[in-house]
Amino acid sequence: METAIFTDLDYFIFIGSLFLVMLIGFLLGGSDSENKEEYFLGGHSIPWWGVAGSIFGTNVSANHLVGMLGVGYSIGFAQSHYELGAIFALLLLAYGFLPVYLRMNIYTLSEYLGKRYSDYAQLFYSITMIALIMIQMVSGFYIGSRSMMILFKGTILELSFANGVWFLVVLTAAYTIFGGIKAVIYTDVIQSFLLLLAGLITAYFTFSQVEIGGFFNLLKLDASQEIAKQKFHLYLPSNHSDLPWTGAFTGLMMMHAFYWGTNQYLVQRALAAKNIKHARIGILVGGYLKLLIPFFSISTGIAAYYLFNSRFSGKEISPDSAFSVLVGSVVPVGYGLVGLISAGLLGAIFSTIDSMMNSASTLFTLDIYKKFYNPNADDKKIIKVGQLSIVGIVILSAFLAIFSYTPDTKGNFFLKISALSSYFIPGLLVSFILGIFSKRANSKGAILSIILAPIFGFLIEFLYNDFLSEFEFIKNYLGIKLNFLHRFFFSVLFSYLVHLICIWKNEIEEDKIQYTLVSRYQEDKRDLYQVRNRVIYFLIIQFFSIYLYKSDFVNLFVLGLTNSILVLFFFLHYILKYKKEEEPFYKSDRLMAGILTSITVFLLYYFA
Repeated sequence: METAIFTDLDYFIFIGSLFLVMLIGFLLGGSDSENKEEYFLGGHSIPWWGVAGSIFGTNVSANHLVGMLGVGYSIGFAQSHYELGAIFALLLLAYGFLPVYLRMNIYTLSEYLGKRYSDYAQLFYSITMIALIMIQMVSGFYIGSRSMMILFKGTILELSFANGVWFLVVLTAAYTIFGGIKAVIYTDVIQSFLLLLAGLITAYFTFSQVEIGGFFNLLKLDASQEIAKQKFHLYLPSNHSDLPWTGAFTGLMMMHAFYWGTNQYLVQRALAAKNIKHARIGILVGGYLKLLIPFFSISTGIAAYYLFNSRFSGKEISPDSAFSVLVGSVVPVGYGLVGLISAGLLGAIFSTIDSMMNSASTLFTLDIYKKFYNPNADDKKIIKVGQLSIVGIVILSAFLAIFSYTPDTKGNFFLKISALSSYFIPGLLVSFILGIFSKRANSKGAILSIILAPIFGFLIEFLYNDFLSEFEFIKNYLGIKLNFLHRFFFSVLFSYLVHLICIWKNEIEEDKIQYTLVSRYQEDKRDLYQVRNRVIYFLIIQFFSIYLYKSDFVNLFVLGLTNSILVLFFFLHYILKYKKEEEPFYKSDRLMAGILTSITVFLLYYFA
């Protein structure tokens, strides 16, 4: 196995890219230091491309560039559900959640829960999200430092695991503390460009190897294997230990709804947009970029599996090391490409960690410090506390990364982090969805569902693994151990039931209706009814399409193409029927949404 070889050109590109990111971060720093709206929301001045670049960069961290490739390497294309399913959640954010958030002019999503329910709901959200952000930051420090250790081994940039973590801490914290969200967003745009280049370069040279022979030859190579060993399938058995298809369409879809619709460090980018039009276009462009990930990351991981089996037969390569070993094996030396890929990897780490730092400090400063400790604090004081909170959060996260993990940790780290985080968010997701879409949701239901959901999650997992899995028919369908996606689905149902019980026979809180999406359509509800009906029609057609496929009446390509055209027709019909007079239909952001959804539906069928 080979490691990456750095030349003088690689060093120049790597250090130059690093310097450029830092320079932009610091140049944007001083302008945000006096006003909290500027510091935390960029004065609502971010254009659509800034929203798109920052959303994509924040989402596609080293966990994706390295971790997604590793899961593709070890499990296969089924990991693409993490990208394809996200498209539907992005639509929910753009057309369901976002209109309510922007109308309320909030800084944090916890503010929504505070106004819709109570101060306790707001506090629970803030504490939970700060904890989850720290868990994600720990994972970013771990996977980033580990990857740099392998890439930089034997070079003048060689670092120990601990030093790699502190290297990431110092660089990301510096411009984030002084620059506010503008520095974070505009550096994220550059970092998104770098990580895309890194992923595409790695994919190109991997697919170009003689053993692989291109992407389409890779599909043929995979198809020639025994069915049980093929990796280019989206749908794994319902009892699969990591990514069962039943979990992908239940628990994972619900996790997408939380991650994209109610997650502070993602949604804050859209809240900072110039207006709702810029926010929606930015969200949708971010969705188009996400559709690249299955091909430049996950498919590259599958190619790495076949390449390593051919070149390094008998040698064990862990999934989290696959990216670094691959770069050292396939990328030619002397052209600066290794330096560019390393800059992309570092950019992936930076763009996620800086966003998390900024959002965690926003939550702590506005929802805990100002609300409960110093309500009269002026903007200057608030910003100072926000900057200090970044220092505290990032140092604690760094220590947790250093003492909780080692460079030789085995397994799929991406899936471990997803599983750990999923215990704490079902109640929050239900509270947001019912709060926005139901007039009857109340604070008692929100508080109880938020508190009880994690308890239920641990309990149902214990009961299943120790008792229920003893029943043969249950074990055959859901596996020996309860997969975290199934557990998340059951936890969401439980949270929903808790909330329904609290709603039952309680009066509607009339003063809270203004914080629902329904209130926007009090006089004319045709929009909501039309969307609801189209979703129902779409689901009925999908069940019929699956029946046709199972009955061998039609192949997957024809089904995918037919359904994608049908989806686009639904969007076009809606646009033409309800379009604004002053806007041509082809300029509608809903047309962008329709094409994005159409492509996604095709891929869900084609790679079945």
